[in-house]
Amino acid sequence: MSVVITEKAAVEVKRIIEDQKLEEGTVLRIGVAGGGCSGFSYSLGFDKNFDEKADSKFEYHGVPVVVDKKSALYLDGTTVDFYDGIEKRGFTFDNPNAVKSCGCGSSFQA
Repeated sequence: MSVVITEKAAVEVKRIIEDQKLEEGTVLRIGVAGGGCSGFSYSLGFDKNFDEKADSKFEYHGVPVVVDKKSALYLDGTTVDFYDGIEKRGFTFDNPNAVKSCGCGSSFQA
């Protein structure tokens, strides 16, 4: 499987790339870092680098997505969406590998 981003998330990523005037070839890098209140935290950012040996690359709704192979173990099957509500706004992660997550949704335990 892999990490999937929804069409709504892709629209927001494209908007950010355009607003920040990021270079052509910029990819969305999704990963996992140690830390957070539940053990791991999600990382989401833009990158120009892609290493075919260390990374997996996918494309969803016109957005290139890169996940390093270590993070992929924890993120396999995860869906990244974008939520835009009155009380909050931002990217959300639906991770089937998470056995526990914090209340804010930005960290998890696998």
